[in-house]
Amino acid sequence: MRFIHTADIHLDSPLKGLEVHADAPVDDIRGATRRAFDNLIDLAISEEVDFVLIAGDLYDGDWKDYNTGLFFADRMGRLQRAGVRVFIVSGNHDAASQITRTMPLPDNVILFSDKKPQSVPLDDLGVIIHGQSYSTRAVSETLAARYPPRTGNLLNIGLLHTSLTGREGHEEYAPCTLDQLRVKGYDYWALGHVHKREVVAADPWIIFPGNIQGRHIKTRGAKSATLVTVADGRIVDLKERELDVLRWAVCQVDLAECGTKEAVYERVRAAMEKEHDLAEGRSLALRLRLQGSTPLHAELHARALHWSEEFRGIAASMGDVWLEKTQFRTSRRT
Repeated sequence: MRFIHTADIHLDSPLKGLEVHADAPVDDIRGATRRAFDNLIDLAISEEVDFVLIAGDLYDGDWKDYNTGLFFADRMGRLQRAGVRVFIVSGNHDAASQITRTMPLPDNVILFSDKKPQSVPLDDLGVIIHGQSYSTRAVSETLAARYPPRTGNLLNIGLLHTSLTGREGHEEYAPCTLDQLRVKGYDYWALGHVHKREVVAADPWIIFPGNIQGRHIKTRGAKSATLVTVADGRIVDLKERELDVLRWAVCQVDLAECGTKEAVYERVRAAMEKEHDLAEGRSLALRLRLQGSTPLHAELHARALHWSEEFRGIAASMGDVWLEKTQFRTSRRT
């Protein structure tokens, strides 16, 4: 048996920090979360998983129209035809939306109650899933404390949108400690809310999968879902599967010993090419950070706009690389 754990999809969320620029890859930006979600659907079907867990923030607040919901329903139909069930708890962004509360869900999708914890047994798989959705955007109570204890000899999974004891850059919603999770006796805690992948614990497994598509420069690096394999009633394997289509990266370039503009261009190009290779064919939104002690320090800062446009040209020549910003952090060589 296999299942996928994902969270914080923020479907149709606008990617921040790009569209204000005339040369931004607008088409890539607008469709990024949908294309990453399609990668998730393709992964579920190709790996023949039994179910998918979505640990909150499927949406990004109120939709502008019903197209977001129609897109989601269509993809759930694909999973239904492939025999894949989907289990969702709503998070703080989902709870902020009024439209999502009335959108009918396909038969293979279960949205957990926001009134109290709900337990859904999957008798054919020997699994039971426990979860509770958010009823409001800001949930300050410890939802995990209300989850029921372990059920029998089944594989017990907890589905929860939480900040745990707090994570930098994330609001403290549904806080709880590791001990409050462990005491339930579950085999796997499928968490959401934190956008960076984190294996919090391995006994039992407590995991933030991160989001599947970075939305701004602070969510840089690979974005993924977790593929879990179960055999004889226990978890035997976990794999991180990358799904993002537009990758964010900070490219740090040390300009020490660079005494000519040609040397600067050469070093910047080499660093950009390295990041381009790491993106493995994905579009790349790049922030360039120049540092080090260099005799060109004064010129770099005096003509920062000119240099930025030159670096933007280097990025453009690579095809799928776009320079989001250049930061000048060099120092005067003494």
